[in-house]
Amino acid sequence: MPTVNWSEAVKPLLKKYLGKKHPLEYKSVYQLMVMVVLSAQDSDKHINQIASKFFTAFPNMKALSQATPEAIQEQISDVRNFGNKSKWLSELSKKIKDDKNIPLSLDELTELPGIGRKSANVIKREAGAAPEGIVVDLHVVRVAPRLGIASGTDPKKIEKQLMEALPAKQWDAGMAMSFLGREICRPTNPQCEVCVMNPVCAYYNGTK
Repeated sequence: MPTVNWSEAVKPLLKKYLGKKHPLEYKSVYQLMVMVVLSAQDSDKHINQIASKFFTAFPNMKALSQATPEAIQEQISDVRNFGNKSKWLSELSKKIKDDKNIPLSLDELTELPGIGRKSANVIKREAGAAPEGIVVDLHVVRVAPRLGIASGTDPKKIEKQLMEALPAKQWDAGMAMSFLGREICRPTNPQCEVCVMNPVCAYYNGTK
């Protein structure tokens, strides 16, 4: 395949998904932050199911900061890695103390326990902060190499490749790829025929 102008090539993808809300059903930046931490290695669907009970118990950052890790753990006992997550949420809430203190810079977010680059990028995107990076979740790790815009399986390296391939104003392409991965570019039997990216996709054009 000829060299792809990715800035041009991702336009149909961005048109399809630009600004689409993340599948986590949060109602505030506080809820978003908590749910992003809880969703690591678990499903968004599962976290949405337990959220209502959790936020009844801990309606805001102040309430969460006053809870013991054990009290938090009781609310998330069926979430994967609940032991670490209850500890992270306890530490994080004690640092932030109040909803109005929630940071929205990449550096400040990634300094908090339980929040890596992917989580920070999701929080920034959903809170409407200017992007400093690109969301690379497990779907993007599959989709980006299939398209041919990135290679390998390391999320940080894939993010770097995407940031080099696209101008900052198109960095929502990461979340767009995530939606594409959830809906169309599935691990098995991807629906290539209906995919807006099939004209430039290395996987599709290599398997035709």
